[in-house]
Amino acid sequence: MTTKNDLTAALKKHFGFDTFKGNQEAIIKNLLAGNDTFVLMPTGGGKSLCYQLPSLLSEGTAVVISPLIALMKNQVDAMRNFSEEDGVAHFINSSLNKASIDLVKEDILSGKTKLLYVAPESLTKEENIEFLKQVKISFYAVDEAHCISEWGHDFRPEYRRIRPIINEIGSRPLIALTATATPKVQQDIQKNLGMNDASVFKSSFNRPNLYYEVRPKTQNVDKDIIKYIKSQPGKSGIIYCLSRKKVEELAETLKVNGINALPYHAGMDSNTRTHNQDAFLLEEVDVIVATIAFGMGIDKPDVRFVIHYDIPKSLEGYYQETGRAGRDGGEGQCITFYINKDLQKLEKFMQGKPIAEQEIGKQLLLETAAYAESSVCRRKLLLHYFGEEYTEENCGNCDNCLNPKKQVEAQDMLCAVLDTVIALKERFKADHVIDVLMGKETSEILSYNQDELEVFGCGQGEDEKKWATVIRQALIAGYLDKDIENYGLLKITKAGHEFLKHPVSFKIVQDNDFDEIEEEAPMKGGGVCAVDPVLYAILKDLRKKIAKKLELPPYVIFQDPSLEAMATTYPVTLDELQNIPGVGAGKAKRYGEEFVKLIKRHCEENEIERPEDLRVRTVANKSKLKVSIIQGIDRKIALDELAESKGLEFSDLLDEVEAIVYSGTKIHIDYFLDEVMDEDHVEDIFDYFKEAESDDLEAAIEELGREYTEEEIRLVRIKFLSEMGN
Repeated sequence: MTTKNDLTAALKKHFGFDTFKGNQEAIIKNLLAGNDTFVLMPTGGGKSLCYQLPSLLSEGTAVVISPLIALMKNQVDAMRNFSEEDGVAHFINSSLNKASIDLVKEDILSGKTKLLYVAPESLTKEENIEFLKQVKISFYAVDEAHCISEWGHDFRPEYRRIRPIINEIGSRPLIALTATATPKVQQDIQKNLGMNDASVFKSSFNRPNLYYEVRPKTQNVDKDIIKYIKSQPGKSGIIYCLSRKKVEELAETLKVNGINALPYHAGMDSNTRTHNQDAFLLEEVDVIVATIAFGMGIDKPDVRFVIHYDIPKSLEGYYQETGRAGRDGGEGQCITFYINKDLQKLEKFMQGKPIAEQEIGKQLLLETAAYAESSVCRRKLLLHYFGEEYTEENCGNCDNCLNPKKQVEAQDMLCAVLDTVIALKERFKADHVIDVLMGKETSEILSYNQDELEVFGCGQGEDEKKWATVIRQALIAGYLDKDIENYGLLKITKAGHEFLKHPVSFKIVQDNDFDEIEEEAPMKGGGVCAVDPVLYAILKDLRKKIAKKLELPPYVIFQDPSLEAMATTYPVTLDELQNIPGVGAGKAKRYGEEFVKLIKRHCEENEIERPEDLRVRTVANKSKLKVSIIQGIDRKIALDELAESKGLEFSDLLDEVEAIVYSGTKIHIDYFLDEVMDEDHVEDIFDYFKEAESDDLEAAIEELGREYTEEEIRLVRIKFLSEMGN
């Protein structure tokens, strides 16, 4: 039996630490005693040590099942650093050739290797199973065990096969470890690994040093991020985006704005990926822009900020990713940009998947939205999600606690919710309960005759959002419970029944409304948005003069919002001018010279300090879609066929083509107009735009009358702008 002194001495000898962290010691003792062990420990809590130290103290080789090749490499390198002997730790995965695998097997059979990391895919290979049958295995460790559960944020079907394969190789004690698991996921892991009798060690998921904030995502999100990073000079940070395309674009935008950043995603070749990851670890770059492929198991203790450009698909994913900040116990800022529209996009992605998977995905998204929009302490919400109660009134380290909102009494509303859940026999989800409260005659409600219930329509005096807030905060307060097994059906707890008998005060905080923010309203004409109205007026005069000379309507030269942006950010070179919305390289070249000269003179004469921080450099738009549309038009492909081939609605294709001509690129669509439109119609619409004061579509439809369709007017407007303005 290993004593406490022996363990502490071994910890010092192998890893250089004097004391164990949290419940590490109890976990290690339990595993060394030959018991199955389940470990829930947040990122940075020291999970790896829970199986690394026992492997060194046990006879034989410990098999660690780990999901990522990068993670294995890191772990093996770390173990070798602690040991005099390289053979102490090895990995087997698809990145090794036959000769390397033979060397690994040699070290294992000779007894040198104490830790062997394998990917689940490698574990399932017949030759590896046969080899491991010959090895004296001390225990199995399943790292990132949440990958087993469909309810986890990173489900991997091959993880489901771990137990049968262990049984085939030979049963030994098992330790499963994860940094995120809701009660449902925990149950799922234990059941699947056949370790329902395991000792469970759960550390608190509270990371007091992390600051959580959710900001509205507007059109200026890139600018907001640049401003934020520049306010954190020399600090390391990670920015998470959902799409690979956005990762590439944002990394590029940060670079041209003087921020030392690199991209990272699974679509890059492995050398580039490894190079970028190492550059971040070695502090050659400050910021890594990545998809969620980055960071699992990356041990960089001084990441000072984690920014989510897009809201994650689940709260577990969010917790895991934000958990990469401040692992050394120092400052960690977790900032998320959120707009409801992003969730709708994520829901669309789920279409086509099996129904059960869609249901799970939808529920996880709802939880994420609830977190983002809530005005309750973010720490309280997160911990509640992981089955932990946070009792402090104010955590003092999240945006909602630092800027608390006014509370309103909602005792009657909670009673109405509880009565409705009872009337519905606890068989429905929150959105259905709200529909009944609001008196909505949906097909589902009518099919169950629930419109005849007494509670039907009793909540019409309040809006849906407020009801959703009451339900959300009732869950946190423990009056309601969600039956996760059954896709989130609402159940009343004992405390809920008690509340109905003897109601007490129940105050709620109104949630944030991220629908309203949507995109920032596009700039309206008339100098309303220009910071410098004098310059705006001078620029309008210049535009008028040039338009008169060229016999063109003024809007063809530059549109009003472009002038407004010039009178706000003062571009004084053609390069800077191209950063103005609606000004591409073509327009800048053709008309820009006089405008930048005028702006420069205006700044000098009036001693204007140009607002550096307001000018975010953009990367030239190399959008593949735009390029392929231009190429398609050059090859005279019919526009409706072009839209179909790109998977776009026809109006969406016209949006893209309009953006192309507005930024100054000349295109010729006569070949298509000749096919689909009457020549006289084309002429009439063209003449209209020649005389018109603006290119406004509504005004054109009104003036031209019903004889012309919206699509026809848009097509001719594209022809007009391209021929006359570019």
